[in-house]
Amino acid sequence: MSVHFVGAGPGAADLITLRAAALLSTADVVLYPGTYLDAEVLSHCRAGARRVDTQELDLDRITATMVEAHAAGLDVVRLTSGDPSLYSALHEQTRRLDAAGVPWDVTPGVPAYAAAAATVGRELTVPLVAQSVVLTRTQARSTAMPETESLAAFAATGATLVLHLAITRTAALMAELTPFYGATCPVVVVSRASQPEELVLRGTVATVAGLVEEAGLRQAAVILVGPALATAVDPRAAESYLYSPVRLARKERLR
Repeated sequence: MSVHFVGAGPGAADLITLRAAALLSTADVVLYPGTYLDAEVLSHCRAGARRVDTQELDLDRITATMVEAHAAGLDVVRLTSGDPSLYSALHEQTRRLDAAGVPWDVTPGVPAYAAAAATVGRELTVPLVAQSVVLTRTQARSTAMPETESLAAFAATGATLVLHLAITRTAALMAELTPFYGATCPVVVVSRASQPEELVLRGTVATVAGLVEEAGLRQAAVILVGPALATAVDPRAAESYLYSPVRLARKERLR
């Protein structure tokens, strides 16, 4: 038997992959982050599966549960919010499983930032406006950030920023971003994207902190920052060369 790390997506029961649903339907033990998931996601579990909410467990207890289940010949799904490649503690857990000789694999999921962008109907990479997306977080009561990954360094690029695990520091972050993006740069905050209690706040670098404070947001939200989020067409924006008549005509001439 194996441990399957499965991206549960942003939280909605219908935004998990077919592979994720199939794994849940046969798993004997399912570990899930109760803080971030809509409980309806667990409706994909088979009847009789043991469900373990990990929000109050440390990594050692989580790993012990998986190792014990494997030793008992049980199939295990470890659900992560969003996609396992981002802020999922995949590295720490798989390192422990390797040490215990437990096989594992990974199934990707819809990341929270993608669900947030879909909610507000925005492409994060608009030609000549922003062609890069920076996924990062900030440090408060959390693991230290590498010295080379300062918010200022990322902001200097002008890329679309996606700030995870940062909602409680919105005011300080916007103050840090103002010199790079300007006070009027669009900011979108999406809390619990795709879930029944989803909340969207649209503001600017200057105003969004007040909106977050008024809404009382404390967790399960992503902050999107950058000119690509503007509701009006940016005068700098261009159309993609990939689909342009010029490229297609040139391609036809080369045939």
